[in-house]
Amino acid sequence: MTDIIKVDDHTVDFVTEAPNPILHYEWATWYIMDKEWSEANGAMAPTDVTAGKENYATRNTNGTGPFTVTSRETDVKTVLKPYDGWWDAANKHHNLTEVILTPISSDATRVAALLSGEIDMMYPVPVQDMKRLEGDANTDVLAGPELRTIFLGMDQFRDELLYSNIKGKNPFKDIRVREAFYHAVDIEAIKSKIMRGLATPSAIMISPFLFAAHAAEFKRLSYDPAKAKALLAEAGYPDGFEVGMDCPNNRYVNDEKICQAVVAMLARVGVKVDLLAQPKAQYFAKVLSPKLDTSFYLLGWTPGSFDSWNVLFNIIGSPADSGRGKFNLGGYSSATVDELTTKVLSETDAAKRDVMIRDAFMALHNDRGYIPLHQQGLAWGKRKNISLAQRADNQFMLYYVTVK
Repeated sequence: MTDIIKVDDHTVDFVTEAPNPILHYEWATWYIMDKEWSEANGAMAPTDVTAGKENYATRNTNGTGPFTVTSRETDVKTVLKPYDGWWDAANKHHNLTEVILTPISSDATRVAALLSGEIDMMYPVPVQDMKRLEGDANTDVLAGPELRTIFLGMDQFRDELLYSNIKGKNPFKDIRVREAFYHAVDIEAIKSKIMRGLATPSAIMISPFLFAAHAAEFKRLSYDPAKAKALLAEAGYPDGFEVGMDCPNNRYVNDEKICQAVVAMLARVGVKVDLLAQPKAQYFAKVLSPKLDTSFYLLGWTPGSFDSWNVLFNIIGSPADSGRGKFNLGGYSSATVDELTTKVLSETDAAKRDVMIRDAFMALHNDRGYIPLHQQGLAWGKRKNISLAQRADNQFMLYYVTVK
């Protein structure tokens, strides 16, 4: 982007250095705040979650959305009420008078609250409780595919891992170690035993629904503990090694259970993993830039624009001051991927662009830069008198909720 020019009160010109076929997709993820209000309240810079700091905009709203926050107690309760000045109020899709959002970390407590009528809607539904909710006369379960890809990442930029018994070098810089970890993961066991079938194993870092042109060309590495052990021995770790792992325990569907399963699988090939599972607030404060305080981690990503460039730029691209690789926590770097990512952003021929995307993902796959696990399934629970819309990106839009 080279310039943004105001033409009139309802028209803006975006000037780019080259054609950008996805600009109108990407700007759906841009959130606008009033400049004067932001300056007056010291809310010009984004909140730094790694420092645990907030700015005025964290708890105060200014805009034209369908709801306003009337009170907020972090991790306790957030109360919202409809905003009469909403720009689309004439076509209001909901009939809500007040919304109370209550975090309930315990799966059992969350399910019990829905069954008793204490709450009207909950997500995610623990996969083991789906049949119970579906069988109740007053509750329903909405289940379907989600676009979010869950994956494992490894520190590949430090000369020595922060959390390991290997000193003086970084095992993850060796492709044989990364490939060994990949072969050690039994994705079908995770799908059947942890996710109860509510997951689609993936060989690529984006949902095949979003890259239908070439997604079928990608195949996961086989589950092969013997091969994993042989690769570790070849890399100089015949007895394995120790490594720390970071995992959220309330961000993704069965996130901690997935990590525990990975720990057990790696133990079978001689790798001892010290798992640190934390609530998402502490987890992200630890692993995100600039701290990057992790050696091995689980993360999930849904491209807000539903386009592959978003994944290539944010997750896979080499970290750079331009913002590229902002969520590439392990520092994976490939000149090939970076070059293709730049070309993908300006290529307007859809077929040529898809080939570039395929080549970038294939370069990552051949490098074993990440270990994709699956696209998790969506499971929302609700009372039968509640009507709502379930989106494949797992965004819950309150303005589509009606109470009968």
